[in-house]
Amino acid sequence: MFFGNRIRDLRVKKGLVLRKVAAHMDVDTATLSKIELGDRPAKREHLIVLSKLYGVDLQELEKLWLTDKVYEIIEYEVQGLSVLKEAEAAYKKLKKVF
Repeated sequence: MFFGNRIRDLRVKKGLVLRKVAAHMDVDTATLSKIELGDRPAKREHLIVLSKLYGVDLQELEKLWLTDKVYEIIEYEVQGLSVLKEAEAAYKKLKKVF
């Protein structure tokens, strides 16, 4: 969703067609289309390819990719936001330990 929208925008801005980008990613055009539409997740290794191809920061793409994964889990949960806040607190606490 967030990731797919971003990579579609980047592809359009670069003037690239789906089949050329798909070839770089070693996937078929239908798979890339589904990734851009948010119907299928990209693989982590695709992030590096897309980062280089589009000339964007890998961390930017990774953040959106992870956001999609988290959002998919909490999208329909009533307590989604409170769970995110709880996870954030736990994450910060654990990060201090390491």
